[in-house]
Amino acid sequence: MSKKIAIIGSGFSSLSASCYLAKLGYDVTIFEKNTTVGGRARQLEKEGFTFDIGPSWYWMPDVFESFFNDFNKSASDYYILDKLNPAYKVFFKNNESITIEDSLDKIFIAFEKEEKGSATKLKEFIRVAQNNYDIAIKNLVYRPGVSPLELVTKETILRIGQFFSTISKEVRKEFKNEKLIKILEFPVLFLGAKPSDTPAFYSFMNYADFGLGTWHPRGGMYQVILSIEKLAKSLGVKIHTSATVEKILIENNCAKGIIVNSKKTDTDIVLCGADYHHGETLLDPLYRQYSETYWKHKTFAPSSLLFYVGFDKKLKNVNHHNLFFDTDFDQHARDIYDSPKWPENPLFYANFTSLTDSNSAPEGKENGFFLIPLAPGIEDTLQLREFYFEKIITRFEAITNQSIKDSILFKESFCINDFIKEYNSYKGNAYGMANTLLQTAFLRPKLKSKKIKDLFFTGQLTVPGPGVPPSLISGKLVAGLIENQYQISKKSKLQHNTN
Repeated sequence: MSKKIAIIGSGFSSLSASCYLAKLGYDVTIFEKNTTVGGRARQLEKEGFTFDIGPSWYWMPDVFESFFNDFNKSASDYYILDKLNPAYKVFFKNNESITIEDSLDKIFIAFEKEEKGSATKLKEFIRVAQNNYDIAIKNLVYRPGVSPLELVTKETILRIGQFFSTISKEVRKEFKNEKLIKILEFPVLFLGAKPSDTPAFYSFMNYADFGLGTWHPRGGMYQVILSIEKLAKSLGVKIHTSATVEKILIENNCAKGIIVNSKKTDTDIVLCGADYHHGETLLDPLYRQYSETYWKHKTFAPSSLLFYVGFDKKLKNVNHHNLFFDTDFDQHARDIYDSPKWPENPLFYANFTSLTDSNSAPEGKENGFFLIPLAPGIEDTLQLREFYFEKIITRFEAITNQSIKDSILFKESFCINDFIKEYNSYKGNAYGMANTLLQTAFLRPKLKSKKIKDLFFTGQLTVPGPGVPPSLISGKLVAGLIENQYQISKKSKLQHNTN
C-alpha cells in the first residue's frame, strides 16, 4: 500500500512536488486554501480582461522544459510559447530609453550606442554569466541544501571570488554609463536582494535575460499552472480547493495528519508548500525549527503594490514589459532594505500582455499590470494605494506621451495586506527570502524538518530560492529527499526483518 502524502498549498513548488511524488508511486493529495490552484500565480478575470495576479516574466525556459521532460512531456504539449521582441523597454530620466531586443547581437549594438567599447565588455560579461549559468543549473540548483559541501565543486572553487564580490561591484568595474549599469543590475532583483548584496556569481541571471530571452505563454503565466495541474491529475494527484489547513498533527515526533476545515485527515507524510513561516505556525511551538527572532533577522525579498487595470483603448509607446527607472534606483532600494518605508519616488514596472496576446483583453482595449516594489511589513492602506497609483500613472502619462486616466474602465489593487490574507505571507513579502550570500543554498531554511520525521517543506523560502523556475526545482528536490528517506526506511525495515 502506497504512503499517503498531504501537500499544503498549490503553488509552483507544491504542484511540481506532487507530480514527482505521484510518479514515484505515492498517494498524493493537495490542500489549497483558496478557490483556485496556483498560490501566488493565480489569475484575475474581469469584464473580458485577464490578468496574471502574480508572476509575469517567463525566464529560463530550459528549466520549464526540463520539468516536463522528466515526465516524457514537453512544454509545447501544454501551451504555446512566444519569444518577445523586444523583450522589454527601460525608461530613464529626460525621456531617454533603451530597448532590449531578442538577441545578443542586437543587445551588443544597443550597449555600444550608449557607451563606446561597452559591446566588447558585455560579450565578456555574458561569457562569464553563461559559464555561471551552466554551473548553477548543472551543479548547484538541483542540490537539496543539506550540506555546505554541495557548493564545493571543481568549477565553484575556481570561482570562489565571485561569491565574495557582488553584482554591483563587477558591473561597475566594467561599465560607466548609469543606464547600462541599471539594466545589468535589474535581473538580480528577481532574486529578491539589492545588487550590492548579491554575490557576483549570480550574474547567471544576466545570461537568463540576454542569452535565453524573455518569453510569454499564450494565455498568460497561469497557463503554466493549469498545465502542471493537468499533468498532476493525470498522474493521480487529488486536489482540494477551499481547503484551509489549520494544524499539522504530530505523534511520537512524526507528522501523522493535518486538520483541514476543522476535520482531521490522516497521512504518512506532510509536505508544506505554503509560506515556510506560516507552515511552522501550524505546529505546536515545541516542534518549530525556527524562532520568531530567526525570521525577524532574515532578509526578505520585497513585497509589492500591484494594480490590474482595464483600459477602454489601445495604448501607445509601450511594450509587453516596461521598466520605469526614471527615478533614483539606489534610493528606492534603500527604502526597501535599509530603512523600510514607502518610497517617495518609486521605480515601477508595467506590462500589457494584450499587446502580444489578444485574448487577454477585449478587442480595441488594453490590460495593464503595474507593480511597485515595497518593503515587506510596512503600513498598507487604501489611501496609500490610491496616492501611489496617482503618482505612477501621472509619470506614465508624461513618459509615454499619452493621456490614459480617463480611459480607465476599472482597477483592482493587491498589496501587503492581501499577500498576508491570501497567502499567509510573512510580513506580506511577495518573493520569499532574498538570495544573499548568507542566505544561499545550505544556509536557507531546510527542505526537511530537523525536529519532526516525515515533515518537509518546499517553495521560495527554502532551496534553491525565489522565482518560478527555482520553485519548480524546489518541488523536485523535496520529492527526492522524501523518496530517499522512504527508501532508507524501507531498507532498515527489511534488514530488521531479515535479522
